[in-house]
Amino acid sequence: MTAVDFAGFVDRLATVSGEAILPFFRTSLGVENKGGTGAFDPVTAADRAAEAAMRTLIRENFPDHGIIGEEFGNENADAEYCWVLDPIDGTKSFITGMPAWGTLIALTRGGDPVYGMMHQPFTRERFTGDGGSARYRGPAGERALRVRRCGALGDAMLMTTSPLLMQEPDRLTFGKVEAAAKLSRYGGDCYAYCMLAAGHVDLVIETELNPYDILPLVPIIAGAGGVVTGWDGGPPTAGGRIIAAGDKRVHEQAMNILAG
Repeated sequence: MTAVDFAGFVDRLATVSGEAILPFFRTSLGVENKGGTGAFDPVTAADRAAEAAMRTLIRENFPDHGIIGEEFGNENADAEYCWVLDPIDGTKSFITGMPAWGTLIALTRGGDPVYGMMHQPFTRERFTGDGGSARYRGPAGERALRVRRCGALGDAMLMTTSPLLMQEPDRLTFGKVEAAAKLSRYGGDCYAYCMLAAGHVDLVIETELNPYDILPLVPIIAGAGGVVTGWDGGPPTAGGRIIAAGDKRVHEQAMNILAG
């Protein structure tokens, strides 16, 4: 499969998922809770419809590939090539009518993400990356994505979805980084990482992530010149506690606090 064919196929996945999702956005859709007692982890018909549409397209075109998805589990997950799907990353934003959500799509080879896309069908934006480069396409046109330089944590714009999603010890540690940063903002989910790749945010720190929450974003961040790891400095591919930075110097300074 050529690079042009591959890019075209990922665009098709994004298009069919967006067509499945948009009829539900800002409507009186039903919401189910996947969380246990005391937890709220919403899922909607839009999530399921979008993932089902993408799975059908993948099976038709690449029957030997594996699929890992948030809503319908794993198929042939030990295959050399595997698609990782999160139909709506940021469901809580979605159900409250806020546009800070997106569809995440990754292709992995041997467990490593080699291509990723974040598609926001409502704003008609697509962020893509292959680890070596990253691009934006949307109403503002098309351009290369590039992180910005930021040499000091005290000058950094920091984002996280919500400290309330963190376990208390992690929340306290995050608070130390937050106190050292120039500005912190909450919300964003996958959109925050794309804003980092676009050079508008310097640091994103999260916990409790699943692999499908971060794998599609890794090639975008790396392709834009950023760095993304676990809090321990290891690979981010398993999810969990994640830190992404546009500048390695800010990454190092934040890591020194997280490790303490």
